[in-house]
Amino acid sequence: MKPLRGQRFLMFVDDVYEDLELWYPRYRLVEAGAEVVVAGLEANRTYAGKHGYPCRADAAIAEMQSREFNGVVIPGGFMPDKLRRIGQVLDLVRQFAASGQLTAAICHGGWIPISAGVYRGVKVTGSPGIKDDLVNAGAIWVDAPVVVDRHFVSSRKPDDLPQFCEGILAVCTPTVPAGQ
Repeated sequence: MKPLRGQRFLMFVDDVYEDLELWYPRYRLVEAGAEVVVAGLEANRTYAGKHGYPCRADAAIAEMQSREFNGVVIPGGFMPDKLRRIGQVLDLVRQFAASGQLTAAICHGGWIPISAGVYRGVKVTGSPGIKDDLVNAGAIWVDAPVVVDRHFVSSRKPDDLPQFCEGILAVCTPTVPAGQ
């Protein structure tokens, strides 16, 4: 069964991304039938993960339109600290959040929604290293493997990836009304 068939998701990449936090959700979404577009500052450029695993960007962030996707998944590592300075990245995350589309971040990936200003009043988790940043941004911190608050999904670290992906699937899987 492919519950996400026909859905498209955006992921960001840049050097020093957390390898598992990009690849695990990417393959899990593909396994569920979704198309995943990984966008970097430059299309077709290969970026090096924190642990050396390469990822070639499918597209350039500047060419992305939130309306073409069902949501965004933001991996951690040190990449989010660089990308949160890019206006187009922040605009995309604001658009996903404002339209009620999946806005998912794991570990240090939460830095991007913080800088986009979309976490005020949202229950989230993330790397303990950014807990103060999350709280100072107005988020409601919870120490849990995954936190789902409406269309926001967040997790703390690579060990939480199974729960993170379950949260993403729970938010994005179409439900059939009772009696049908």
